[in-house]
Amino acid sequence: MDTIENKYEIGDWLIYPKHGLGKAINYETQTILKKKVNFLVVFFEQERMTLHIPVNKLNELGMRSISEKAEMKEALITLKGKARIRKTMWAKREKDYKDKLGKGDPVSVAEVLRDLYRGEGDPEQSYSERQLYEMALDRFAREMVAVNDTSLEEAIKKTEENLKVK
Repeated sequence: MDTIENKYEIGDWLIYPKHGLGKAINYETQTILKKKVNFLVVFFEQERMTLHIPVNKLNELGMRSISEKAEMKEALITLKGKARIRKTMWAKREKDYKDKLGKGDPVSVAEVLRDLYRGEGDPEQSYSERQLYEMALDRFAREMVAVNDTSLEEAIKKTEENLKVK
C-alpha cells in the first residue's frame, strides 16, 4: 500500500466537488519553497485533467470517497420528490444550486436535479438553468457509474426515469 498520511488508496474512485469523479493515481512529494509537500494525484477522465492536490487540504476541499450504494438509493428517492421551486430571483437560486453542487454529496446533487428538471409540458429552462442541470446530471450519473459499476448511458437513463416519477 503506497500511502502518505492518507485515507485513500491508489485506484480509489473519489469525488472532488469542483470536478466530480476522479481516480487516485499516485502520491507524490514535492519541495516547494524548501518545504516538502505531499500531494494526492487525481485523474479526471471526463475533463482529461490530472490534479495534484495537497494531502493536508483534501478535507478542506471536500474530497471524499464515492458513496455507498445505500446513499445512492437515498439520492434516487430524492429525485422522485416534489420540486422545490422558490419564487426568489434567479441569481439567488443559482447561488444556492451551485452551493449544493459544491457540497458534492449525491443527495444535494439530486436536489438540484429534481428542482431544475423540466418534463414534457413544463416551461422551458433558461440557458443557465440548463447548464446547471446538465452539470448536476453529469456529476450524479458519473458517481452512479462508479458506485453501481454500470455504463454512463444506463446511469443517465435511470436518473431521468426517477426524475419523471412524480
